[in-house]
Amino acid sequence: MLIESRAFPDPELAALLLSQQQELGQVENNRDDIAYLVVVVRGRVVACGGWQAMEPGAAVLRRIFVRPAFRGRGIAGQLVVALEEEALAVDRPLLRMEGCVHHPAMIALYRSAGYSQTATYGERIWFEKSLLAHVGYR
Repeated sequence: MLIESRAFPDPELAALLLSQQQELGQVENNRDDIAYLVVVVRGRVVACGGWQAMEPGAAVLRRIFVRPAFRGRGIAGQLVVALEEEALAVDRPLLRMEGCVHHPAMIALYRSAGYSQTATYGERIWFEKSLLAHVGYR
């Protein structure tokens, strides 16, 4: 497995983002201010995710998606760690994630990665993690 950076509009990344949006039943404009990583298994892009700068020292993780045939292998967790390392490398140790009450696997991923729930707005749930407070970072 290889995790590498890809810039939008990379066609493999674009295909994954479209698959994610279809699965979630939403269509969002793809943004070029998100730094994307992809996971490559045997030459095939099977997962993606990105981070987006917020206020100084903070970022939000976005668009984490693993193709259904590759789920249950720990890929999403490894991708979250890689995204955290990317954000930390540019001095953004406070990370946030947004989830939906209708996606329990997504919520379980966030919690297993050490994120704490901070707010709920209707069906949307926000999570947060300070990398500086966790052993293994800096």
